[in-house]
Amino acid sequence: MAEKTTIARPYAEAVFKLAQQQGKLKDWSDRLQLCAAIVSDPQMASLIGNPKISNEQLAGLFGELCGDKLDQHGKNFIATLIENDRLGLLPEIAGLYEQARAEAEGVITAEVISALPLDDTQQKKIAASLKKRLGREVVLECEVDESLLGGAVIRAGDLVIDGSAKGQVERLAHVLLR
Repeated sequence: MAEKTTIARPYAEAVFKLAQQQGKLKDWSDRLQLCAAIVSDPQMASLIGNPKISNEQLAGLFGELCGDKLDQHGKNFIATLIENDRLGLLPEIAGLYEQARAEAEGVITAEVISALPLDDTQQKKIAASLKKRLGREVVLECEVDESLLGGAVIRAGDLVIDGSAKGQVERLAHVLLR
C-alpha cells in the first residue's frame, strides 16, 4: 500500500497544482472521484494492463465512460497515466488529491463511529469541539457500530479519541492484567 501511495504522490501533486492554477479544486475533485470509480470497476480493472488492449483503445474507452466530465487537461492526465502504466493508481491519486485539497481549504474530515445514531445537536457539538482543538473546519462522517456498547470513537487525521464503553472496558482489563 505504501508503495502505491509513493508512486501516486507525484501525480496527485501535479494535478493538484494544475487545479490550483485553474481555480478548479472542486471540479478536479469530482473528475478524479469519477475516474477512480471507473478504474475500480471489475470490468475496467480487467482491461487495465491487458496486452490485447492498446493504450489508444483504453484512452478511448475511458473518454467514452467519462463523457464531457473530462476536459482536455483531464484527457491529457488520463493519457499520461495510461502511457506510464499508472491508470490503476487513480484511487490512490484521488485520495492524495483530496488530502491536499482539504489541507489547502483548511478542512479536515473526522470519522465518528458511535454506538447509537447521533442527532444534529450532538454532531454540531462534536464538530465544534474538534474545530476548537484542531483549528480547522471539520466535516463529520458518522457511522453506527453497536459493538461499541456506548459512546463513540473519533478519528481525525492522526488524532484518535476512543470514548466508547468497549474501549474503556478494554483499557480497564489491560490495567487489571498488569
